[in-house]
Amino acid sequence: MPAVNNVFVSSMDQAYTEIIVVRHGETAWNANGRIQGHMDVELNEVGRQQAALLADRLSLEPEISAIYSSDLKRALETAETIAERCGKFEVIKDPDLRERHLGDVQGLLFREAAKVCPEAYSAFSSRRTDQVIPGGGESLDQLYYRATSSLQRIGQKHTGERVVVVTHGGVIRALYRRACSNRFRGNILNTSVNIFHLSGNDVWTIKAWGDISHLNPPGHAMSGLGGNKTSG
Repeated sequence: MPAVNNVFVSSMDQAYTEIIVVRHGETAWNANGRIQGHMDVELNEVGRQQAALLADRLSLEPEISAIYSSDLKRALETAETIAERCGKFEVIKDPDLRERHLGDVQGLLFREAAKVCPEAYSAFSSRRTDQVIPGGGESLDQLYYRATSSLQRIGQKHTGERVVVVTHGGVIRALYRRACSNRFRGNILNTSVNIFHLSGNDVWTIKAWGDISHLNPPGHAMSGLGGNKTSG
């Protein structure tokens, strides 16, 4: 099997849906290292430039049938930028594509969270997938169920088509876990492109992962817009 950014991809010999899953553009909270979760933070100017470059890139892809998005502003604005460039789609909002609810650590700076809310930060940092976060936060298993269920519904609705899904770092990690049976431990960068194939017999494979080549297009000086490392 061919390898794509250290992810092995099997050949597709049956009908499938191609889902281009992208993380939203940068926010001020990403840049400052503040934990977002369900907090509804808008894109900053860098994030808007990232979204525009991503939209230009996706406008050159083969035909896109639909665009889905988390209903949080940072994802929705990214999706609407893509929709405008790719044919004035009406973006379909899906709350199940929201970031993980992070309970009491939402709104805190990463560097201060352990001191300000030690119990919640410990739960947030736990490797236990069933660990909920104080303050109404979700476990990784809860996030996994709603995120993968959402993508499965989209895949079943659009068999044989190509769709775009704009979401968040934590959701993309959950989708990776579904496709590869383990947790992704690298960074999910702003506006990174991750392409999933969902087949009719419930098999998920990954065609491309973590692509941010649109942020430094050929023939242009380095843009300085390389996606932020903090999830959210």
